[in-house]
Amino acid sequence: QAPPPPKSPFQKLAEPWPDAEQMRQRKTMAEGLRLFGAEEPVAFTLTADFKTINKDRDPKSKKQYPAELTIAGGAAAIPVKLNARGHVRRMARTCDNVPLKIEFPDEKLEGTIFEGQDGLKLVVQCRNAGAFEQFLLREYLVYRVMNLITPQSFRARLARVSYIDPAGKPIGERYGMLLEDDSDVAKRMAGRTVELPRVLFKDLHAETLDSMMLFEYMIGSTDFSIYALHNVVFVQKPDRSLYSVPYDFDMAGLVSATYAIPDKRLPIQTVKERLYRGPCRTQEQLESALATFRAQKDRVLALPDSIPDLSKGSVNDAKN
Repeated sequence: QAPPPPKSPFQKLAEPWPDAEQMRQRKTMAEGLRLFGAEEPVAFTLTADFKTINKDRDPKSKKQYPAELTIAGGAAAIPVKLNARGHVRRMARTCDNVPLKIEFPDEKLEGTIFEGQDGLKLVVQCRNAGAFEQFLLREYLVYRVMNLITPQSFRARLARVSYIDPAGKPIGERYGMLLEDDSDVAKRMAGRTVELPRVLFKDLHAETLDSMMLFEYMIGSTDFSIYALHNVVFVQKPDRSLYSVPYDFDMAGLVSATYAIPDKRLPIQTVKERLYRGPCRTQEQLESALATFRAQKDRVLALPDSIPDLSKGSVNDAKN
């Protein structure tokens, strides 16, 4: 039997909206998710066949693998499913460990830090070398900085993840980063996610787009595309306005991962060179967005010192 034809991305635009009270409840629930209500790293163990999972390098593969997640100090293990994800970090030449998506069961989460979660992206330490721990911590810093600039951004939570193979043998303990689900970002913004190809600057909420582009410029990031829907999520509001929310910053100059190089079509040689990729604006048009950045300057520059295990070199590089 042939699979059903893929849904048109435009179908969602025609779907009816929940009423105002339902939207308010969704927003409140998403804002109150326990996982993103604190900053200290959450510790948990993942037990799975990581030898097989780390061989799943096909970006089109959606294969899921059984696993168990045990929260430090918690009771019984939670049965979850893992799948490899990503593009650059999924390539064997880039990373030894593939990025993961954790799918949670419908039950067994009540009272835990994962209550209210259906699925979460887990950014893993790409390789076991110490430098790669710093890259992950610096990317976490990027998310924290953006949260200061605008609430219309992904929340992240550091994790200390212990990996165990099916025979019970420890594989290692490393930092990871859990990313807020797209749908919860949209609910906090009182909207919904839509996957629209070939979007142009003029189709997007101008002030949010300006803030995003200035932020990407500030951190030295060029690895995104509005038109190709790459490393950006679109959130639509009931008035049909469209908002852009970026994610995935490992290729940014602020992170400076060893594998990070600009697209060869861009007129820069390294990710430490900034390139503005937003719409043409006058200085006056950008002033409102720039004022928001300036207002947070002291808090932004204080953030690197607050990230656990960020090395002195990384702290100084980030501030610079």
